[in-house]
Amino acid sequence: MLFNSLTFIVFFAIVLALHYSPLSWRIKKISLLIASYLFYAAWNPLFIILLWISTVVDWHVARWIYNEQDERKRKGLLWLSLATNLGILGYFKYGGFLLENWQAMMASVGIDYQVPEWSIILPMGISFYTFQTMAYSLDVYFRRAQPARSFLDFSLFVTFFPQLVAGPIVRPGHLIPQFTTPHYARVNQFFWGMALVILGLFQKVVIADGFLAPIAEAVFDAKSAVGFTDAWLGTFAFAGQIFSDFAGYSTTAIGVALCLGFSLPTNFRFPYAAIGFSDFWRRWHISLSTWLRDYLYIPLGGNRMSNTRTYINLMLTMLLGGLWHGASWNFVVWGGLHGSFLAMERFCSARWGSLAVVSQSWFRVVMALLTFLAINITWVFFRAADFTTSGNMISAMLGFAPEDAATPLPYLYIIEVCVIMALLLLAHWKMRDTNLEDVVARFPAWLVTAVLAVMTIAIIFTQGTGNAFIYFQF
Repeated sequence: MLFNSLTFIVFFAIVLALHYSPLSWRIKKISLLIASYLFYAAWNPLFIILLWISTVVDWHVARWIYNEQDERKRKGLLWLSLATNLGILGYFKYGGFLLENWQAMMASVGIDYQVPEWSIILPMGISFYTFQTMAYSLDVYFRRAQPARSFLDFSLFVTFFPQLVAGPIVRPGHLIPQFTTPHYARVNQFFWGMALVILGLFQKVVIADGFLAPIAEAVFDAKSAVGFTDAWLGTFAFAGQIFSDFAGYSTTAIGVALCLGFSLPTNFRFPYAAIGFSDFWRRWHISLSTWLRDYLYIPLGGNRMSNTRTYINLMLTMLLGGLWHGASWNFVVWGGLHGSFLAMERFCSARWGSLAVVSQSWFRVVMALLTFLAINITWVFFRAADFTTSGNMISAMLGFAPEDAATPLPYLYIIEVCVIMALLLLAHWKMRDTNLEDVVARFPAWLVTAVLAVMTIAIIFTQGTGNAFIYFQF
């Protein structure tokens, strides 16, 4: 089920009616759990079984880990949880990828190995809820948290529909306690939640799908090579599209949860105003970057080891972060580029970070622009369907486009990209040290209401077939 669909509007209205009805809190939690399963089942009912497996295994394993004193047995139980979750994730998401690469490796040594046809469907959002349930087992193992007291609360934590298929990836200590006592939105919280829903859908439906997606598709799906200008414009369009699409989902999810009285963590903090890549990852997909930091980078040794080992830890974390996004070498390259940029930033900061020029405003602006341009280089590998496309795009962006490049983009597309991205960058830069709620509070209520009304009208007029969110594929 998509947020940007009429079906969801009806679904959400029913959920709200049940949540604010005069029923017991336990009955309301059961109705939320059933609603969450229905939300996921609207895509493919059979894959609810995977949710059940993760839920039952991690519920029991975490309790066994907590009660066990023998460290070897505790570690064995943890591996049972990790093997179950990663096994499901590996089979459905990476099985075909591994078979294809095995065939290529065999062919390189002269063995004609025929790969069996892989027709397994990738369950929607499997990477998100897998990482969420793994965090629960890991937190209990490291004694950061106690097991949930209620199986119902834990089940709802795993399947809570606003963030089930595309995050934010919520930590158990943040969400499970909210289910233990009745939660309802106050009037101002409810209206703020609805405002976030409108803003998120506006980002997705109007900006991402309505304006920027056709431009990115025209460039990245072109049948012939594109020129220098079009390559950059198409990449800028995708940069705006993926932010508006994914931040739009997160904003909508946070708004939906808030209407029910629940809090979800912020997942984006104006990332295109980042000064450096470490700053970017403190602002982009925050729930994933902090997950990778706490459950991968720090256990590997983080920055407590030698400089060489720290660089290796950075690269391993970002390579696996890239592979988390999809079973493709393009995603591995994307993660590798981010790891390389983070390592170079760390190297430069250690040597020249104390210079006076670093704190000057003009230098910060220049670094922010360079960061944004470098991020766009990495987006090419994220968006391109294969290495041939990404290679052609990078060549064009570096000024090596062939003379027979494709016909330039229409002037309307060029204007749309330039205007939207200029406004987006300006908004991110102006708001980089604040938050949306504080900014909105500075304006009169009538103006905020008018803006939300215009957004709602734009959503209604722009809404087409209801394109899925980009991160649903992960």
